[in-house]
Parts: sequence; C-alpha cells; structure tokens
Amino acid sequence: MFDAKNAKDACVEWIRNFFEENGKGCNAVVGISGGKDSSIAAALCVEALGKDRVIGVLMPQGEQHDIDKAQMLVDHLGIKHYIVNIKDAVDAVLNNMPADIQVTAQTVQNIPPRIRMSTLYAVSQSCNGRVCNTCNLSEDWVGYSTRYGDSVGDFSPMSNFTVTEIKQIGYELGVPRELVDKTPIDGLCGKSDEENLGFTYAELDAYIRTGEIADEETKQMIDRRHKINLFKLELMPSFNYGIPVKA
Repeated sequence: MFDAKNAKDACVEWIRNFFEENGKGCNAVVGISGGKDSSIAAALCVEALGKDRVIGVLMPQGEQHDIDKAQMLVDHLGIKHYIVNIKDAVDAVLNNMPADIQVTAQTVQNIPPRIRMSTLYAVSQSCNGRVCNTCNLSEDWVGYSTRYGDSVGDFSPMSNFTVTEIKQIGYELGVPRELVDKTPIDGLCGKSDEENLGFTYAELDAYIRTGEIADEETKQMIDRRHKINLFKLELMPSFNYGIPVKA
C-alpha cells in the first residue's frame, strides 16, 4: 500500500528543509552513475531545489560502457554537470602500494568508490555544495555499499525506501523508465546486484517490510548479511575516558 506520490512529496519537502537548516543557498551535488538510485536522487533534488541548484558529477574509470545513461539523465533534468575521470587516481594508488602488501580483489573493487566520494567532496567544496548520498534501505540492509565510498554524504533522501519503493518514486518523478528499470550493476566486478547478493530485491524488500520470506536459505543469507554489515550504518566507535560531556 505504498503511496509513491505522498512519499515523493514528503521527501522533497525534507530536502528543502535540510538545505534551509544546513546550507541555505547551497547546491546539491550528486554522483551520476546512470543507474536508478543516482537518477532518482538527482530528480528529487531538482524538484526540491530547482535545476539550477543541482550539480551532477560523472566519474568514469577510463571507459564506462553505460556512461550514455548518465548523460541521458543530466540532459533529461537539464542540470549542470562535470565529468571527472578517476582512472589516473585509482591507478596511482594501486601502482604505489608497497610491494610487500598483497592487494586483494576486494581492495581493488573498493578503491574506485572511495575515490569517487573524494571527488564529489572536492566538487562540493569548490561549488558551495552538499553531497547527496544515493543509497537505499535495501542496499543498506545487507551492507551492499562501500564504507567511506557510496555509503556516505551530507544528506540521504532515500535511505528509508526499499528498491521497490524507490522505483515507484522514480516513475512518479517522470525519470525515464530506461533508467528506473535498468538492471542494477555495481560497476565494480561486472555482475548485477542480484547476482552478487544471491537473491532478488523483490525477495529482500518483501522481507524487510513484512518479515515474511518463503525460502529459509535465502532468509538466513539475508540475516547474515544484515548482521555482519550493521557497523556500516553506525557512527565510528570512540573511546570515552570518562570526561563529562557538557549538555
């Protein structure tokens, strides 16, 4: 019984209020990948702030096979955008790693999203901006993000919506269906999200919202991922030496 229009309107109002309180007159800076999440996040910001206060940043790593989808989105919204190729930065980190460190495949996969976030903050600080996080509840639930990469930002309009709900909001916003319905691919290892996860977003979303799931093996897989990735949603633990904190 999800009301996409009501959810969209409430989210747009929340974005406006955030900028009133945390950056009056600032711009929303959104990393545009060509997928549904960044497309819908950018569209929400445009409706909230107007296209003149939204900046898209396209960050290919060398050649990006679907960069035309990212270009489609910025053209559709009519927003200012920049293209920053991160290949040299990624290569510089990897090529200068100490020889006695065995660089893992996961390390190689996670360097690009962390460099992309550094790039977004470089653009944001230079353009009077606030960085928009583009994660959703489904991905966050199972830790499907890179810590200090796509998991962060200054404000997060979609982190309490499932993938199923986000897509409905995208339709409500008039985002091209080619982008909303695009098969989600992490852009890191070449597989789709669902291939990597081992279950579908439809199964995950229903389980999140109802607590019901037919397949016990899938339930255990989701529960395990949720448990071991909760740290990504928490503040960094800090040691308290007992110094009183002033109210």
